[in-house]
Amino acid sequence: MIVTLIAAAEISWWIVLGLALSARYLLRWRRTSTALLVGLPVVDLALYTLTVLNLRSGAEASWMHALAASYAGFSIGYGPSLVAWADRHFLHRFAGGPAPLPSPRYGPERTAHEWRVAGRTVVSAAVTLTLITLLVPLSAGSAHFGTFAQWYWKLGIAAVVNVIVAGCYSIWPKEPPAGVRVEHGRVVEPKEPAEKA
Repeated sequence: MIVTLIAAAEISWWIVLGLALSARYLLRWRRTSTALLVGLPVVDLALYTLTVLNLRSGAEASWMHALAASYAGFSIGYGPSLVAWADRHFLHRFAGGPAPLPSPRYGPERTAHEWRVAGRTVVSAAVTLTLITLLVPLSAGSAHFGTFAQWYWKLGIAAVVNVIVAGCYSIWPKEPPAGVRVEHGRVVEPKEPAEKA
């Protein structure tokens, strides 16, 4: 059952996001779009609530329950940036907006980008571990801390690694190769000379 709930939540999240962007750029219904975007966290909250109810009904706690809890943590940490990414691509593809810029690759802009990623990972890990920890008292005795021990290690390591990577970029900023023109951390392609009439 929990696998079905996770799959349904994942599909529902993307459907709601697609409807929100369609309402905003194709139908020009900005209020409807905003309401749908606000509904995205509701999908994750519903999954977490159903996960708790599944445990309280007597289901044996497993890593799948922790995975269900991680969806809410991921949405809080990475959700805003993921929505912004989808918004830029939808605007470009369906509403004539500018092409989305790639992530910066060099200089202080790349360092700042890595710190943003690290920040999202830390927030996501912290929220996820909090929600997993709460599964124990909320499960009416069906879950124990030992069941989810590996999640503390894995998410903790992921957060630490991201912070270390960002720190390395702060100490050793990535410089572009010689002869490559860069603006705002992104490679600028040389313009082709105009053809003579």
